[in-house]
Amino acid sequence: MSIIDNTILFVRQKLENAEAGHDWFHIERVYKNALLIAQDEVCDIQIVKLGALLHDIADSKFNDGDETIGPKVARAFLESQKVSEEIIVHVVNIIENISFKGGNFEKKFNSIELEIVQDADRLDAIGAIGIARTFNYGGFKNRQLYNPEIAPKLNMSKEEYKKSEAPTINHFYEKLLLLKDKMNTKTGKQLAQERHKFMELFLSQFYAEWDGEK
Repeated sequence: MSIIDNTILFVRQKLENAEAGHDWFHIERVYKNALLIAQDEVCDIQIVKLGALLHDIADSKFNDGDETIGPKVARAFLESQKVSEEIIVHVVNIIENISFKGGNFEKKFNSIELEIVQDADRLDAIGAIGIARTFNYGGFKNRQLYNPEIAPKLNMSKEEYKKSEAPTINHFYEKLLLLKDKMNTKTGKQLAQERHKFMELFLSQFYAEWDGEK
């Protein structure tokens, strides 16, 4: 089997019992998004594929906030596959720099491959899928759907963002609605437009139903 086939098998096994918003199907969607975006970019497609497949191999949210586990797991796997050190370093850099982290995180690494995978991941956080994932995670954490008395908190630090226990609706304003303007690639920006509009429509309907409007 190829390195990509082996990676897919490894990730599917590793995330077999993962929370539904961060499971193999999330990885598969990000992988497909990345391939779509990569068609219009000059890039190393193997690094894009590996970065997309391994970007959430050990999300810090499910590892007591430890951001080092994912890169370590990815490195150990790629080393076992005899992947070159140059590729391993690039993929690890993608994993370490892809996350939103409150929107104030300053990337310490840049490449077109990172931009592609980051856009692919962010596309899965918005639109219909993004809405479903957001409420699934909110339920997983037993959070309120919405509380009019708790306002969204913008411009949070990375630590504040990680520790937030705000109602699920707040997450739209603290992250999801901000992603459209943070896309990197032309294709990513185009795809984000429609998904952003869908979220705005959803929120309008949500508030109307919450307030008992006709």
